[in-house]
Amino acid sequence: MTCRCGAAGSAAPCRPISQYVLKVHSRCDLSCDHCYVYQGADQTWQTRPIRMAASTVRAAADRIAEHARAHALPVVHVVLHGGEPLLLGPAGLREVLAELRAALTPGVVLDLRMQTNGVLLDEELCRLLVAYDVKVGVSLDGDRAANDRHRVFAHGGSSHSQARRALALLRRPEFRSSYAGILCTVDVRNDPDEVYSALLAEAPPRIDLLLPHATWDRPPWRPPGVATPYADWLGRIHQRWVDDGRPVPIRLFDALTPGQPGGGTEAVGLAPADLLVVETDGSWEQVDSLKVAFHGAPDTGLDVFSHPVDDAARHPGVAIRQVGLPGLCAECRACPVVSRCGGGLYPHRWRTGTGFDNPSVYCADLLALIATVDSRPRPDRAVAPESGSGAAPAAADGQPPRRPGIPAPRAGESAGSAEDRPGESATDRLLTEIAGGHGDSWALGVLAQTQLSITRALLATWRDTTGDSVAWELLTELDATAGDAVDAVLTHPFLRPWLVRRLARPGTPDDDLLPALAVVAAVRAGVDTVVEVPTRGDALVLPTLGRLTLAGERTATVRTIAGGLRVRAGSVERMVPLDGDAAARVGWQPVRRAPVVGAALAIEDVDPERNCYGQPVAPTLDEPAAVALGRTLARAWQVVHRDVPAHGAALDTGLRAVVPLAPDPGAPLRSATAREAFGAVAVTRTPDAEALAVLLVHEWQHGKLGALLDLYDLVDPASTVLIPVAWRPDPRPVEGVLQGVYAHLAVAEVWHARAATDRPDARPAREHALRYRDWTRDAVDALLGSGALTDLGERFVRRMRHALEGLRADPD
Repeated sequence: MTCRCGAAGSAAPCRPISQYVLKVHSRCDLSCDHCYVYQGADQTWQTRPIRMAASTVRAAADRIAEHARAHALPVVHVVLHGGEPLLLGPAGLREVLAELRAALTPGVVLDLRMQTNGVLLDEELCRLLVAYDVKVGVSLDGDRAANDRHRVFAHGGSSHSQARRALALLRRPEFRSSYAGILCTVDVRNDPDEVYSALLAEAPPRIDLLLPHATWDRPPWRPPGVATPYADWLGRIHQRWVDDGRPVPIRLFDALTPGQPGGGTEAVGLAPADLLVVETDGSWEQVDSLKVAFHGAPDTGLDVFSHPVDDAARHPGVAIRQVGLPGLCAECRACPVVSRCGGGLYPHRWRTGTGFDNPSVYCADLLALIATVDSRPRPDRAVAPESGSGAAPAAADGQPPRRPGIPAPRAGESAGSAEDRPGESATDRLLTEIAGGHGDSWALGVLAQTQLSITRALLATWRDTTGDSVAWELLTELDATAGDAVDAVLTHPFLRPWLVRRLARPGTPDDDLLPALAVVAAVRAGVDTVVEVPTRGDALVLPTLGRLTLAGERTATVRTIAGGLRVRAGSVERMVPLDGDAAARVGWQPVRRAPVVGAALAIEDVDPERNCYGQPVAPTLDEPAAVALGRTLARAWQVVHRDVPAHGAALDTGLRAVVPLAPDPGAPLRSATAREAFGAVAVTRTPDAEALAVLLVHEWQHGKLGALLDLYDLVDPASTVLIPVAWRPDPRPVEGVLQGVYAHLAVAEVWHARAATDRPDARPAREHALRYRDWTRDAVDALLGSGALTDLGERFVRRMRHALEGLRADPD
C-alpha cells in the first residue's frame, strides 16, 4: 500500500485526529452474520484480550489528551465500541468513563458516545450513561423480520425485543439526553417502507443507514437483473422521508444533499477522515471496517504505550484518507459527482491486485442515489426541530407505519410561510411562535404531534410488557386503514397519565386499557368487531366515549355495531346507543361536549385518569350542572376571542377537554394543568365567564410550555438556582419561574386588552394588567440573569421579553 501524499515513514506535519474508537470489549452477545469484526477477512480479534485493561484505557486517554493539547483541539470525540461495550458491566463501564473524563475533560470538550446492540441496556446503565454524558447509538435493522435476518443470538433467537426495550428506555425523559440515534444496516431483501416506518417509530434523534460491508473480492448480494438495487432501496426511503417533511436527520441523505448540515461523512464526501481505533490490547488501528478487506488490513504496527497519535496519523493508510481528491483512483477523480460521494467508503474499494485504488463496489448505486436526491426538492431549512433533548415518538412491532412527521410550514401560511421567513429553521420558528405567547396553528400542530408520538412510545412500551394481544392487532390494523380514528383515541389527554402510572408499577396486576382503546377506535372507524374488555371498578370505561355501569363483572364482551355497542357482562346483555335518546342509555354516562363555537371541547368527568392534577376532581356531574358548565365555557370562549383573539385561536387549536375540580369554599377559583395530560385543563365551576376565560388562558399556557419542554431542555437540568418571584412567598426553581412567567404573560395580555376598552371595569383591569406585566418583566429579567438557562432557553426567554415590550405602555 503506497501513499500519494508521501507521508509514510516521515516526520512531516500530520492533520490532527479528533475522533477515536475505543474497542473496550472484543466479544459480543449476538452473532450477526453481517458483522465485519467476526465475519470479515481480518480475524485478529481472536488473539486479543477480551476487554481493555485499565492501564490501556489510561494510556489511550493520555495519548488523546496529549494530542488535543498539542494541536489545540477544542473538542475530542470518543466512541466506546466492541464487540459489545455493555459486556463490561456497570462497574467496568464506570471505570472506563471515569478514566476518560479525568484525563480529557480539562482543557478540552469530550464528546463521549457508545454504539451498542442494546441487549444488556437497563436502568442502572442508563443512569450511568446520563451521569457521564454519554450519547448512545443502538443498532436496529428495522422491524422484527428485517432485524432478525442478521441480528440474532448464537442460538438463532431474535434480539429485536431487547433492542426495542433499550430504545424505549432511552426515550424516557430521565434518559433521553443519552439517546443519539439508530444505526441500520441495509439489506435490500427487506421492505424499505417497513424498515423506514419501524426506525421512525423509535423516535431517533438521527438515523444512520449503512451499506453492508463488501469489497470487489466479496461483492454485496444483488437480486438478479437489478442494476442498482441499493440505490432503488434507499431511494424509496428517501422519497418517504421527503414526503414526510424530513422528520428526522438521516445522515447519508443529509451528506448527499448539497448545502445541508452534516455534509460529508466517513461513507461519502471528500472531508478528511480523522479517525483512529484503539484495540483492546492498545494497538492503534485504522478504521476497523477495513477488516472486510484482508487479514491485518487495519493494522498500523503502532500502539498507545509507545507511539503518540501523530505517529499513527502519519501512517500511510491514515494519511491517504485525509488528502481528499488526490487520494482517489483516476476513475473517481474524473467523475462529475466525486465531491458528493468521495469515492464511497474506503474499505469498499478493495480489490486484490489493485488494493484500494478503485471506485467503490457500490459506485453505480451511489451515482444513481445522488441522481435521486437531486431529482427531489431540497429543503430551504430543516423541517423538524433539532434533536436537542429530543421528543420521543415511537411504535411497536406491527404498529402503524403512519407515524406523522413534524410538518413543514406551508407556503402562504400566516405568520410563517417560507416566503415570510426565509432560512429560518423549524426550531427557530417553533420557539418564536410559542415564546410570543400564543403559537400559530403550525406550532401548536408540532406540539400536538410530539405529544401523540410520546403517547405512542409509551403505548409501545406497555405493549412490550404485556405481549401480543387481539386488541393490539386490531389497533394496528385500524391504524393502517383508519389512522385518523386511532389518532383521535391516542390524543385523548388522559391516556398518557394512565400509561405513566402503569409503567411505573411493572408486574402489578391491573387493568389493561388496550382493549378499550381498540373498541373506541373501531367505533370511530365504523368497523364492526368484538373485543373482550376489562372493567374498571364497577364500570366499562371507554375513553372519549363514556362509561357504562356494570356491577360485579371483571370483563365485558363488547361488540361494535352501527350506531352503538352491544355489551355482554356475565349473563346480561345491554345495548348502548351512542346517538339518539339519552333515556335509552340505562347506566351509560357519555362524555359530554361543551357548546363551544369553533372547537370540540369535552367536559371530562367520566375518565378515572382525570384525577391527575394533585387536586380533588369533581364527581360525575348531573345533567343540569353539566349544561350550566357547558354554557359558561361557551361564554368564556367568546370572551377570550373578544379580548385576545390569538389566544382564542390557540384554545380552538389545542384544548380538547376541561375537567371540573371539586369545589373548595376557601378557594372558589382554582385551576390546574397536568404535564402528562396535554390538551386538558382542570377548573372549578363558576358562573363567571370573564374569570373562567382568564383561567383557561392561564392553564393552556402551562400546557403549551410543558409540551415544548418535552422537545427541548430550556433549563439546565443540573441547576439548583432558586429565584424570588412576586406572586409566591417562597423562591422558586428556575423551571417553575419559567412556567409562571409564561402563564402570566398571557394573563397580562388579557387584562391589558380589557383595560384598553371603555367598559365600566376598565380601571381594575388596568391595575391587573400593570401588576401582571411587572411581575412577568421582573421574573423574565431574573431568569435571564440566573445563568440557569440553556442556549435555547435563553433565546426563548428573550423572545418572551420582546413580547412584553408590547405591553410596556400603560393601557388607556
